[in-house]
This record gives sequence, C-alpha cells and structure tokens, in this order.
Amino acid sequence: MSARTKRISGLLLRWWDEHGRRDLPWQNSPTPYRVWVSEIMLQQTQVATAEPYFNRFMQSFPDVMTLAAASEDDVLHHWSGLGYYSRARNLYKAAQTIAGEHAGNFPDELDELIALPGIGRSTAGAILSLACGQRQPVLDGNAKRVLARVFAVEGWPGSTANLKQLWELAEQCTPKRRVDNYTQAIMDLGATLCKRSRPLCSQCPLASYCDAFKQNRVAEIPAPKPRKTRPRRVTTLVMAVNAAGELLLEKRPPSGIWGGLWSFPELESSDVIADWCTQIFGAPPAEQRTWPEVSHSFSHFDLDMTPVEVEVASPPGRVMEADGWLWYNTRSPASVGLAAPVAKMLDAFGEQRQTRSGD
Repeated sequence: MSARTKRISGLLLRWWDEHGRRDLPWQNSPTPYRVWVSEIMLQQTQVATAEPYFNRFMQSFPDVMTLAAASEDDVLHHWSGLGYYSRARNLYKAAQTIAGEHAGNFPDELDELIALPGIGRSTAGAILSLACGQRQPVLDGNAKRVLARVFAVEGWPGSTANLKQLWELAEQCTPKRRVDNYTQAIMDLGATLCKRSRPLCSQCPLASYCDAFKQNRVAEIPAPKPRKTRPRRVTTLVMAVNAAGELLLEKRPPSGIWGGLWSFPELESSDVIADWCTQIFGAPPAEQRTWPEVSHSFSHFDLDMTPVEVEVASPPGRVMEADGWLWYNTRSPASVGLAAPVAKMLDAFGEQRQTRSGD
C-alpha cells in the first residue's frame, strides 16, 4: 500500500465514522447469508427499494436452509417487482448448492463463493469482508466510480483493460484493518456523494486526492458504456377470463425474460386469438376487448405488449391439465412470482371487476 492509497483508505474510514450508514437492515447481525442476500438485491437496485424486500425476504427465509427448502415459486413471489429475476433464480440455486454440498455452512473461501451461481468476485469480496472480516477488495458500481475518478481511469470501467486496472487499485486501497468498515465506506461514498450525475465533490473527503476533480473532468469520468441500438419487440398478451372471473396464467420457461415467473400467454398478434382459444378451450371467445398498449424496457431491448381480454368457457377454479397453467383469482391471489407489468395488469383487472360488480 503506497502512501497515497493508505491516505485514501484512512480518509474514507474517517468519513465513514462520521457520515457512514449504519442503520441498514442487513448491517444488523451481518452474517454471510444476510450480506449475500442484500448484495444480490442491491445489484441494479437502490437501497430504498431493496430495504422492504430484504425485510420480507428475511422474515420468510431467515437462513440458507430455509431458502433452499422453499419452492422456486415462493422465492420468485417474494422477488416480484424487484426486477432482474435471474438474481432470484441464482440465489435459490446457490442456496440449494450450499445445503447439498456444504451441509448448509456458508463457504468462507473466495473461490468457493465465486463457484456458486450468481456470485462474482465483487459480491464474494463483499460477503467475506463485511461478514467475515477478511481482507478482500470489492468493485461494485459505486466502488468502480470512486476509484475511476480518484485515479482518472478514462473510458468505460467495464472494458477488459480498465477492469484489470480498477481491480489492482481496489486491492491497493483495501486496508488490512477495519476492512469491513472500509468496504462499506467506499460503497457508501459512491452511493451518496460520488454519484453518477451531480456528484457532491465539495463534501467529498477524497477531493484533494481525486485526479478527475483536479482536472475538472468529474463529469466525463468514468465514461458510460458504449450505446448500442436497442431493438424493439411486440407481442400480444391473452387475458383469458373464465366465468368465475379468474385469469389464465402460464409459467414461463426457466431461462430468458421473466424466467420462471407467471405471465399471460403470448401470441404473435391478436389475429390468432380466436384460433388459440378454440384450441385451448374448445370454442372462440364470447367477447374480446383490447387494453391500452403497455411498454416495458429490459436491459437489451424494449417490449411493447398489447393485452387482449377474452371471455372463455372453462369450469371455475380448474387448472389446465398440463403443468405450467394456473387460474389466478385477483380476490385471493396465489403466492407465485409475477412479472411487474403482469402484476399491474392483474391489479387493474381486479379493480375493474370490483367496479363492474359494484363491490
């Protein structure tokens, strides 16, 4: 550790002692399990959004063995609305691996953690430093931004060359003592002061050591990820309603968008709805009503969805003979994982149903 990196870590720790966040729910009894769940939730998610999800998750799955014994549907149900559902599926798979291959004991070796589904080097480092006190560097989005600015690492941090350099800097700056506090400090600084836009440099304890600040280049460092043209896809969602007012949901494949979640059946266009209903229910729909288009953005493309409500003849409460079909009652909803746009449509349908019935 050079004099500069030692000074940087010292300033970060002094700042954290005075301004650091200590009241986050996962900081209470920071076991490897609790830190792990929080780190996975905080990927692509703000702290304020993750907190209530974390609390509910811990109430239902207080330890790794409870999580491993749960159903995937129940896990995805607790994740509904948080997005990036592959995180939840990997969390569930990793819990089962820990239960089956590690006798329920959370691994405390870096390589063993990285071998688990959904755990990369930075997440593993956060678990071991925050929960076990090991000297392991972290390089989440916040830490990348802080280090890139302090050392004026130009370009996109995700490039191979920059990532290698940033890991070297993260290693150099990580102190031997109070590593748990330092890890929290550099992530807190990136989240509260060294923000992506409008950073609060005047309040930053590292301003006098920050090359980007000295060069008046804070706004351009780090550079954003090179943009690619985002494709736009279209689909039709069939909101099939039976006589009991239940809607037919279909479980999506385990991989791909909304993997493992329940959604409305999808068709290429509304032109084939009558044929689809005849094939599934034995008759075309009695009525058909098109809802306003719903758009949803994924990481790599945008999706325009046209929901079409159709009334079909099917015995109330009946589940389709094949696995992966479910009649969903908005008045007594099943505890299953739902894609966020689908959950909103179900809520809107339930409200309309109440209005129509005069309840």
